Amino acid sequence: MAKAQHVPERSCVACAQKFPKRDLIRIVKTPKETVVADPIGKSAGRGAYLCWNPSCWQRGIEKGGLERSFKLEISAQDRASLLEFYNKEILRTPGPSVKIEP
Repeated sequence: MAKAQHVPERSCVACAQKFPKRDLIRIVKTPKETVVADPIGKSAGRGAYLCWNPSCWQRGIEKGGLERSFKLEISAQDRASLLEFYNKEILRTPGPSVKIEP
């Protein structure tokens, strides 16, 4: 009889729901103190996770969920990078059609 494989779980920093790690998007604070999306989940640095729900991205970026998790203020450049990732990957819309205000 085969042993069931362990599936790591992580919590979304916005809604606090637990999901399998692979079902979440990892946001990483790099050793250089920048904050970037890490869709592969292998970048070096402190990680926090957001689910695919657009309202969680709004809470994570706009309402400070990621800032609390990383204990630092996210720069305007990093915020713009996260919003670009959000628009391209979460909303799957081309160009600058930002739904979240920085």
